[in-house]
Amino acid sequence: MKKKAIIISIKSFFLNKNEKKILSYNPWGLILFKRNIKSLKQIKKLIQDIKKTTNDKNFPIIIDEEGGTVSRLKKLIKHNLDQRSIGELFKVDQELAQKIYKDYIFDLCIQFKKIGININTVPVLDVIRKNTHEVIGNRSFSNNPKTVKILGKLCVNYYRNNKIGTIIKHIPGHGCSSSDSHFYLPRVNKSIQELNKIDFFPFKSNSCKLAMTAHILYSKIDSKNVTTFSKKVIQKVIRKKIGFKGILISDDISMKALKYGLLKNAKKALSAGCNLVLYCSGHYKDLNKLIKNVPYIDKFTKKKTSEFYKILS
Repeated sequence: MKKKAIIISIKSFFLNKNEKKILSYNPWGLILFKRNIKSLKQIKKLIQDIKKTTNDKNFPIIIDEEGGTVSRLKKLIKHNLDQRSIGELFKVDQELAQKIYKDYIFDLCIQFKKIGININTVPVLDVIRKNTHEVIGNRSFSNNPKTVKILGKLCVNYYRNNKIGTIIKHIPGHGCSSSDSHFYLPRVNKSIQELNKIDFFPFKSNSCKLAMTAHILYSKIDSKNVTTFSKKVIQKVIRKKIGFKGILISDDISMKALKYGLLKNAKKALSAGCNLVLYCSGHYKDLNKLIKNVPYIDKFTKKKTSEFYKILS
């Protein structure tokens, strides 16, 4: 399984000649956005073309379908439930909340299988914090770390039972940031003890095979590097303290929180310990540079990818 250590994106509703060429380099996977989705017939055809081009029936087709404000399939799905609504109901009636959430996931999985999607970038395991940026908001289950952990585990396990992969995010926690990493670099000055008790907690003991980093600088752990570029955060916190043993994916390397060019961002993320980099903008010139310069996945990622593929089959 010789794959490049990158998840790519494309620009439109169909694969053009240049994008087929990019796929011939065998990126690890591809993420879809609203700009790629026009109708059920169109998106099914697009995914069929992607899988045909890669000659891989399990080629990772990823989507952000969190519900609420982050819903790429809003035009196609029947209902749209955000994580906060589940968390609020969980306070009142845990059994009912879990039943409704399972039913929602089951319905989504049916839709995904019809379309050809096999990974959803959920659950958001960030804990809501006071006086922080609204970028997480309703995307989080709760301000209670235990609630986030319980519902996060349910989410991962139930998707897996339905043969759909998940990506926990934004590890090791985005909830206490005061700015949006799409535009700025959030800096968090909380103590390691507080972070471990609240923000890191929901990510622990989660069996998810994939995780996405937070583009956040934790000054008490590494005062110089954003998480995605930080060996300290990745090795000491994500791998050891949290105990995540799966494939670590950077958040989008074109986000403004990362201050270098795309190639350097990719190199720094992989050097720090990310196994894959994510590129979401879909510009061909940038894709062409990245796909040619990003290395093939290492033995660890190859092994974990094989394990992950078993979930889908």
